[in-house]
Amino acid sequence: MKKIPSNVVFYAAVIAVWYAMARSHASVSHVFPAPADVAHSLRKGFADGSLWVAFGASLRRVAIGYAISVALGVALGVVISSSRFMEQTVGGLLTSLQSLPSICWLPLAVLWFGSSEKAILFVIVMGSVLSITISMEAGRMQTPKIYSMAGRNLGARGWRLFVFVLFPAGLPYLVAGLKQGWAFALRGLIAGEMIFATFGLGQQLMAGRRSNDMGLVVAVMLLILALGWIVDFALFRSLERRMRLKWGLAGA
Repeated sequence: MKKIPSNVVFYAAVIAVWYAMARSHASVSHVFPAPADVAHSLRKGFADGSLWVAFGASLRRVAIGYAISVALGVALGVVISSSRFMEQTVGGLLTSLQSLPSICWLPLAVLWFGSSEKAILFVIVMGSVLSITISMEAGRMQTPKIYSMAGRNLGARGWRLFVFVLFPAGLPYLVAGLKQGWAFALRGLIAGEMIFATFGLGQQLMAGRRSNDMGLVVAVMLLILALGWIVDFALFRSLERRMRLKWGLAGA
């Protein structure tokens, strides 16, 4: 008899508990929706196209904002780690700023950009870029000096030394920062869309709250979770797997 995968058993148990709790609160379904209510909201939203449009709009925003964060974060990390003065000044400031939640940047975004796409992108970038910068800096700082010495002895100079020696050596740190930056970018996206009057998954959350449609609220939350899981599985886990194989850690 074929063994049922443990993850299937786990999620089936979660749904069963969810269903039992919803049945025990049947008189307040607008507060605690049943799985069938959430499934109905998903079917309805995809049938009329509203969830497709919201998902596409949010995906476009977070992709643009995250791409900007990666470019800025890698560049800033390299600059900061290349100078002791920059490390002690700008590096310390960025470490302090990382403790700020993404939503703290919303007032500045409104003042500087108004209720626009630029404001949401600003919140995404500010929520994500700091983690990537600090991870890139850590990767450069933790790279043994013998690596750069060996690279120079083999003829690598300037950008070649960075691209072929220093960057690959710091890649495990950077990937960890990229994963964290992606999570923060997604949080910043939803926070911005919930505040600004623009179509997206965050706006759909607010629409469900205003109409007391908790089935829609939970349905959108599941879509956000799905987006995060898909990117993690398709991108970051693949990168981590390749690094383990390249560094001989596949069995670790």
